[in-house]
Order: sequence, then structure tokens, then C-alpha cells
Amino acid sequence: MPPGSDRANLDPARVCLSVSELNRAVARSLEGNFAAVRVRGELASLTRAASGHWYFSLKDRAAQVRCVMFRSRNVLVDFVPREGDELELVANVGLYEARGEFQLGVESMRRAGQGQLFEQFLRLKERLAAEGLFDEAVKRPIPRVPSRIGVMTSLQAAALHDIVTTLRRRAPYVRLIVYPVPVQGQGAGARIARMLSIVSARAEVEVVILARGGGSIEDLWAFNEEVVARAVRACAVPVIVGVGHESDFTIADFAADLRAPTPTAAAERAAPDRDGLLQSALHRWARVRQLTGARLRAHTQRLDFALRALAAPRAPIRGLQARLASLRARMAMVRSGLLSARAARVAAHARALQALDPHRVIGRGYALVRNEHGQLVTDSGQLRSGQPLELELARGTAQVRVEATQP
Repeated sequence: MPPGSDRANLDPARVCLSVSELNRAVARSLEGNFAAVRVRGELASLTRAASGHWYFSLKDRAAQVRCVMFRSRNVLVDFVPREGDELELVANVGLYEARGEFQLGVESMRRAGQGQLFEQFLRLKERLAAEGLFDEAVKRPIPRVPSRIGVMTSLQAAALHDIVTTLRRRAPYVRLIVYPVPVQGQGAGARIARMLSIVSARAEVEVVILARGGGSIEDLWAFNEEVVARAVRACAVPVIVGVGHESDFTIADFAADLRAPTPTAAAERAAPDRDGLLQSALHRWARVRQLTGARLRAHTQRLDFALRALAAPRAPIRGLQARLASLRARMAMVRSGLLSARAARVAAHARALQALDPHRVIGRGYALVRNEHGQLVTDSGQLRSGQPLELELARGTAQVRVEATQP
């Protein structure tokens, strides 16, 4: 019953309350006696209303409670809850007066156990930072124009496709070597660390990208293991880490020589764009021409001033004039030779870049052959009868199937 009303002061046994008054009194009693509570249980009977509100039950083995999470709160949840998920909620205890149903008004939601994982993450981050493992002084520079790049991720990961596509478009001059590792699940961290030691021992790449797509803190946990962080720092070549989305941070990100917000960004930062390199070369050539021309004009002006300063009679200095003319001619020849040499170097670089373009080879009647995983086929021993293949031609692609193979 409403506080302050006359009926509230009467003997409850002798006062007849309406249903609305009773439910209102119980709701206010609950709200007044319970602060926000933290409760854990299994998600059940989830309904997403057209209004955007979520209605569901939270249960354990012995009981359940109805819950509501209004749209203004559930838009802040950073994962998609599903039936059977084990959750931790922060909620207000209340009563839905219209139905007389006890319920929780949920303020926040996270997967159960996520809090403990985050605490482990913070403790490890603090300890490794205190050791100096994340110091900028120990980070190595990324090669400006690497010719060989390693990619460490799962062969089934979308991150691998993103990285290969990006580097093929931006830097076709780069040779890629893939080091397959699991990026999630039991033992993934230890296998990542072993593969990093293999990369060091082989010494066949100039930089390695360690990557995977986004996910929950549990999904990304392999990259929060101490063994991975130490393997990143012990690797003989610089390591770029591109894990998850831009908002995701892992221990491996802090240990890396360079942290990229996504796998695609990691590829972009591993190698410069070919067109950008060409533009830089042309800019440098233009700058050389400008500086050489300015220097030649300055020397010519000095010679002119010297000639005008000479007094008559001019006969004794004709030898000097002849020498000056000879020097001027030699300077013009030097300028011409320097400009020609610079032009030849730029043209050679341009031809080298064009020769690296695989599509020029395709245009002469050749084709690139890829298996069903998008990998290039270079040996008939990699093929099997009936295997589907894709041919990339100068214009378009074709799907074929292997009839027979010969060594």
C-alpha cells in the first residue's frame, strides 16, 4: 500500500487491500530492502521483443527467476547471448506489479568466468610490464620494403584470406610463407610459441604477422598466455600482431614489435604499397633534377659575374676565358650524364616492378592454378583425380576438374 496513506496505519489483518495496492506495497518493499545484486545462472527462454527489450529466465538446478533487460541497457552487451549460456548479471530486485511476478531488472550482463579471465589478464600484463617485456626500447623496427613475409594463423581462418588478398593487391612483389597454427582452444598458445621458434630457426622471412579474427575473451585467450608473449620477444625477426577487432587487446599485442588493430591492417603495415613506392621514386627523381638544375644555374651565374668583372686589356686573360668556356661545357656534359644515369635507374626500377606483376605473365597466355583452398598449385604431385581447380586468366576465371595427373 502507498506509504503515508491512512490505510497504511491500520491493522493489516483488518484492512482489505486491492490487488494493485498489495503488489505496489510488495514492489516498494523489495526495492527498499535490496540494493543491486550480482547473480549467476543459465540463460533460458530468451525473447527479443520488437521494442528491443530482452525477456528471459535465469536458472540453476533448483530454481529460476524472470528477468528483463531494457534496450537502453542491452545495447551495451558486447556479445550475442544464447540459450544455455552461463551468465553473470548485475540487477535490481523488483516486482512486475501488473502480473504480480517477482523479477530482476538487469543492468549489465557478461559471460560467467569472464571476470576471472580479465583479472588474470591484468595480473599477467602488470607482471610482464614490470619485467620490461613491453618497453619500446626492446621493440624492433619493421623492414621498410620486405621481400619475404611470414603469416602465422589457422588455415581455416578468415584472417588468412584477408591478409593474402591485401598483400596481393598492395604488394605483389612480396613472397608469402604461411605457418599454420591453431588460434583457439586447448594447447593453442603452446603451439603458437613453438611455431615462432621455428620461424626463428628457419630465418626465411624478414617479418612475421601473427593474426586471427575477433571473438570473446575466451576465444582470444591463447594470445593472452605468457608463453606466447615471451616467444614473440624471443623471435629472431620482428613480429606484427593483428588479433581481433580494433577494440581487442591481448598480451601478445603489448609484446609485439608492432600492434595492428585488425589482420588486414597488419598486412597493410607489413609492406608498403607498390604504387606508393613508384610515386616516391618519381618524386625523388624530380627532386634530383631540380637540385642539379639549380646548382648548375648558380655556377653559370658566378662565371658570368667573373667575366664582367675582368678589366681591359682582355688579351692576357684569353687563356682563362677559354678555360672557363671549357669548364662550362664540361659542366653541361656532367649534368646531361647525371640526368641520363638517374633516368636509367628510375626506368630500371619501373621495369623491375612491372616484371613482378603476375598478371603480365597471365596476359601472355599463361594462367594461375589454385586449389579449392585458394592456394597456388605448382606441382602435379599436389593434385588428385577429380579435384576441383580454379584457373585465373588474363580476363576472368574458369572452374576445372582434374582428370588425371602425371609427374
